[in-house]
Amino acid sequence: MRAIVCDRPGNEDVMRIGEVPAPRLGEEEVRIRVYATSVNRADLLQRQGLYPPPPGVTDILGLECAGEIVEVGPRAGTWQVGQRVMALLPGGGYAEEAVVHWGSVLPMPESFTWEEGGAFPEVFLTAFLNLFLLGRIAPGGTALVHGGGSGVGTAAITLLKRAGVRVVVTAGGEEKCRRCLAHGADVAIDYRTEDFVARVKEVTEGRGVNVVLDHIGARYLVGNLESLASDGRLVIIGLMGGAKAEIPLAQLLIKRLHVIGSTLRTRSPEDKAAIVRDFLVRFGEDLRRGLLRPVTDRVLPLEQAAEAHRVVAASAHFGKVALRVR
Repeated sequence: MRAIVCDRPGNEDVMRIGEVPAPRLGEEEVRIRVYATSVNRADLLQRQGLYPPPPGVTDILGLECAGEIVEVGPRAGTWQVGQRVMALLPGGGYAEEAVVHWGSVLPMPESFTWEEGGAFPEVFLTAFLNLFLLGRIAPGGTALVHGGGSGVGTAAITLLKRAGVRVVVTAGGEEKCRRCLAHGADVAIDYRTEDFVARVKEVTEGRGVNVVLDHIGARYLVGNLESLASDGRLVIIGLMGGAKAEIPLAQLLIKRLHVIGSTLRTRSPEDKAAIVRDFLVRFGEDLRRGLLRPVTDRVLPLEQAAEAHRVVAASAHFGKVALRVR
């Protein structure tokens, strides 16, 4: 089958189209004929040799896909050949076929294009896990989402607004802030020109937010804690701004704060199945009705994966960059 192959770690030019063996199907897995996938920042890190796949997982890039089931393992739940599906993958999306545990598969709405399906699972399940399951955001609460114009950020805005939550985001530049507001955010803070801590205190009348979703890490740690209300939760999902920082412990004690580190890719198939199940219980009807859709900035053919990575690396997109595999 055709797939993107990286012969060595490096810049975008190390990726090329190659022929590789089709993946072996496990008893609890389904085989998907992939029509579309999308680019996540984890793909960029893996390509550079900074984020290796979990043990036993293919080294082909790609954490999600959309396609048609063509084979079902004997213990793969109730999935059937011919179903149109989306899937959360531990790797292998940049290829014509992917295999995945049956619990990481979601039904794809009829109204979705393949590219929308290929851009949905990773960001929506990431936002759901970290804001709702770990962050425990409740209707009427307020959340601060850094990177509101990213794939996870736009998905978070969608889910939070469906859940009756006030949404404050940060984004880089006036245009991205404008688009976040048009997408549903209540407040958009331009981190290039504004102090997000001061703006959060201003728009919450000094109370702070209930949950912060952060992919920056060390550089934002103190500011995030200052932005939280009492009993608030900071969920860290990335380290783009550094991995080491001092924690002002007095703030944690006085405000009873929670600091939570989270990843999705390395969780067990059982954990991922539970997350998918909880997501469908909470938002499955919205998904079926087409009320949850990924924001797709552009669609490129698989052969242009290098260009897609350049776009994402430069943050020259809003939402997701999808790859058409077939």
